[in-house]
Amino acid sequence: MVLAVSLGAFVAGAEAPLAETRSTLEKWVEARQLASKSRADWQSDKELLEQSLDLFTREMKAVDDQAARLGTNSVQVDKERAQAEASLKSSNDGLQQARSFAAGIEGKILKLVPRLPAPLQEILKPNLRRLPANPGEARANASDRIQVIAAILNELDKFNNAITLFNERRRNDKGEEVAVDVVYVGLGAAYFVNDSGDFAGVGSPGETGWVWRAQGGIAQAVRDVIRIYRNDEPARFVSLPVTIK
Repeated sequence: MVLAVSLGAFVAGAEAPLAETRSTLEKWVEARQLASKSRADWQSDKELLEQSLDLFTREMKAVDDQAARLGTNSVQVDKERAQAEASLKSSNDGLQQARSFAAGIEGKILKLVPRLPAPLQEILKPNLRRLPANPGEARANASDRIQVIAAILNELDKFNNAITLFNERRRNDKGEEVAVDVVYVGLGAAYFVNDSGDFAGVGSPGETGWVWRAQGGIAQAVRDVIRIYRNDEPARFVSLPVTIK
């Protein structure tokens, strides 16, 4: 009986530490599980944070690149604008020079017209009508004006480098108009004779028009020139008077 009571007391006394140990073990296991879960959660959060950081880094780089491109584009735009403005200024300067050039030549042509032979004035009439009355104030297209000038100068050069024959009328000493053949030697001299050969003379440009003077002694020479011009005679030298000014 004493032994049984003692054993019962021992068992009862041993249950208290065992229960405490079991409780401690359960808490330790629970703590390990919690730590393991915390590590797993942290690992997951860490990977998410790393991915987010990588994404933000790429986005920032893209923003920086775009900003750099915008800066470069801005510089390029400014450069191209400056080039365009310089080109426009150069074009305007060139246009103004062309207008000044055209005005100068037009003024000289208008002063020259009265000194041109009447047949050449007729040839030039369509283009002379296109010349401005006051070249310095003209606002017509510079390109068109220069084309007209070029056409006039071309006709002047062609006439000046050729011998040309025209039928005209001249007044004789009696004041009668007589039909004559006129041979122009460039723009510097001309000779005329009528069909009968009794009325001949020379012409030269004057300040207000051509001046014509009768000179009967050259009638035969002028008629010879005309026949050579028309291929009625072979070419040869023919002497005619000329006045050099």
